[in-house]
Amino acid sequence: MAIKKGDFIEIEFTGKIKDGGEVFDTNVKRVAEENNFEIKNIKPFILAIGQKMLPKGFDEDLEGKEAGKEYTLELKPEEAFGKRNREMIKMIPTKRFLEQRINPERGMQLSLDGQLVKVLSNSGGRTLVDFNNPLAGKEVIYEYKILREVKDQKEKIDGLQDFLFKKVFDFEIKNQKIIFKVEKQFEPFVKVFSSKFKEVLGLEVNAEIIEKKKEKQKKEKNNST
Repeated sequence: MAIKKGDFIEIEFTGKIKDGGEVFDTNVKRVAEENNFEIKNIKPFILAIGQKMLPKGFDEDLEGKEAGKEYTLELKPEEAFGKRNREMIKMIPTKRFLEQRINPERGMQLSLDGQLVKVLSNSGGRTLVDFNNPLAGKEVIYEYKILREVKDQKEKIDGLQDFLFKKVFDFEIKNQKIIFKVEKQFEPFVKVFSSKFKEVLGLEVNAEIIEKKKEKQKKEKNNST
């Protein structure tokens, strides 16, 4: 049966730069090992089609495909990671890096204000930084296989929260509402993305605050003495 927008699927894929064939992303363990990638958390990806959980052109290509088949897709920059934008190259005071105990050097890639940036040059107390996505301006190739359509509600919720929160919290569903059991510091994340869960799954979201494990263990220990 053909996959359609809104369906959840489990997918494995490998992304390569068209010019040279360098692998820049994969969730296939064998490919990750061959390219010396970190394999600790390598696993197939669960996603909702049409929710921008993959580059635009890749997401759109999934519609109409079938589980169990392998596909190859070529994407132009505007369909993948965008064209390079000169305005994204900025001069920044070097002291901003030094305040974070970072000595910026040419060619270095690092996180700045939550973005991955590349240092182009550093002189006279100023650092030239490229905020463009490292893959901006490049044509890419994706090889992928849809393993199955995901029907289980728990798998859907776990897949969506893994993508949005970068974590997976325990939860329960009551009266058409997902109740995530989270520590206090994670409550804002749940609130920020509650509308996305509503949009994709049609369920309201709430957070139930739980104690930190260490604090809970400490209280249990004190109560037992």
